[in-house]
Amino acid sequence: MSGTNTHGHPGYCADTARYLARLRRIEGQIRGLQRMVAQDEYCIDVLTQVSAVQSALDSVAIALLKDHMNHCVAAAARESDEAGAAKVEEAATAIARLIKS
Repeated sequence: MSGTNTHGHPGYCADTARYLARLRRIEGQIRGLQRMVAQDEYCIDVLTQVSAVQSALDSVAIALLKDHMNHCVAAAARESDEAGAAKVEEAATAIARLIKS
């Protein structure tokens, strides 16, 4: 049950529709980038859009981490010190992956 809180649901489950809408918007931005490259748009304009996509993905990642901390980590901490510590470690590992990317 590492990907869920103690109730079997991910921390973001209350906001699934909002996350899906944000990801669809990002998907549209990616399709726009593909069009820009196919149409030989100016390099700096493409890079500007790449930066916008990265920022949008970072925003989703931060929101998911916040939901994870507020729901999954908090629920695990209520369960036991060991469970809470495991979820904190899991979050720290996820943050480290995000920082490396």
